[in-house]
Amino acid sequence: MSVKITSVASQLPPFTRSTAEIIPFLKVWLTGQEERYQRKVIKLFENAGVERRYSIMDAEEVFRHTSFEEKNDIYKRETIKLAEGALTKALNKASLSPTDIDFIITVSCTGIMIPSVDAYLINKLEMKQDIVRLPVTEMGCVAGISGMIYAKNFLKANPNKRAVVIAVESPTSTFQIEDFSMVNIVSAAIFGDGCACTVLSSYEDEQGPEIIDEAMYHFYNAEHMMGFELKNTGLQMVLDKEVPSTIAEHFPKFVHPFLERNNLSIKDIDHLIFHPGGKKIVQTIEDLFGSLGKNIDITKAVLKDYGNMSSATVLYVLERFIHQGVNKGDIGLMLSFGPGFTAQRLLLKW
Repeated sequence: MSVKITSVASQLPPFTRSTAEIIPFLKVWLTGQEERYQRKVIKLFENAGVERRYSIMDAEEVFRHTSFEEKNDIYKRETIKLAEGALTKALNKASLSPTDIDFIITVSCTGIMIPSVDAYLINKLEMKQDIVRLPVTEMGCVAGISGMIYAKNFLKANPNKRAVVIAVESPTSTFQIEDFSMVNIVSAAIFGDGCACTVLSSYEDEQGPEIIDEAMYHFYNAEHMMGFELKNTGLQMVLDKEVPSTIAEHFPKFVHPFLERNNLSIKDIDHLIFHPGGKKIVQTIEDLFGSLGKNIDITKAVLKDYGNMSSATVLYVLERFIHQGVNKGDIGLMLSFGPGFTAQRLLLKW
């Protein structure tokens, strides 16, 4: 029995600014900082590989002194709207109704809400009352693929069922207004808000790329490399500068064995569906795969157009591959990294 991805849909929040439009807000925020440091910060934004970002709040609100409670209230209100929009689009693409879904997974790490967003969606769309729920809150950027792995395993064990995975994130809600550290600034430079939803099915007659295999790879003693610290002011980003080099060091361990167990090698991969974590991580992956004759042009385009939307971003990349059309028989490798530190993979066949 196979599990297929039958649709993917994205939903952007209402506010958007280009990098050029954000620079004036940065300059006001940096008032009082050493001039050389101000120039460094602005240059970092300009060279981050992100031309536009979307947000659940306008720039004035992002740079306003507000409490964690106030920002989290916006996160809760707006992420429910985004998730409903993405889910509705994905169902429409697959010609399904809300009651056709048996398993709902929602992933987010950029705010706190109990009950989780899936509970609101079940009520708003009048989904099945016996639908199985799984909210995933602490996997960070890798959670889009994590959710698909959990959905695939559920569907593999349950023929003729359908699942949705909804990734909804607002990294701008985690911006620390009183924190002038480079980690906070790098985070602001590369991240944006967004939401995406994918529908998966174990019905044999439904069409879409088949998930051939999945795997997680956990880096030992690397908990410090990525994540959030919960402060009185909100979720404070943790991002170690050694992430790109650590990925490069472990690359042969989490890519080649995964492909080999499916009797494949890099040359057999037609499409790299890679999560754009940031310019340096993208460059690292491009160097590793580029030497093997592969490109990640769509990944770079998504980073440029939206920034890193945490767990949702890899689904934006997947949506573009599906939209542009992929040949029957093509093989795709989905790859994301996240807190833990972990690398997670899906192998797809069209």
